[in-house]
Amino acid sequence: MRRDVFQAIADPTRREIINLLAHKELNLNEVAGQFNISRPAISKHIKILTECGLVVITQTGRERYCKAEVNKLKEVYDWVAHYSNFWDKKLNALASFLETEKKQKRK
Repeated sequence: MRRDVFQAIADPTRREIINLLAHKELNLNEVAGQFNISRPAISKHIKILTECGLVVITQTGRERYCKAEVNKLKEVYDWVAHYSNFWDKKLNALASFLETEKKQKRK
């Protein structure tokens, strides 16, 4: 099953895994060691992150290393940017309205 990026970031543990791996490539045990949940639970989170392309796993000997593919988060950034622009316009309009009201009350 191919999951999307939004499913991946919906969970706080997966967001933290992405954050960890964005700074450093880690093996699965090192990732699991950062959390107070079971290794199988971490493996499930890693699987979801891999399915949506946010994590790539490479095998080096017996170790499996995880690396974040943060460029995949651009889809989320683009979606949020659309709403950010919308709210910026609304808040700027509100600020302008409030400033006009404030000036009128001074008169």
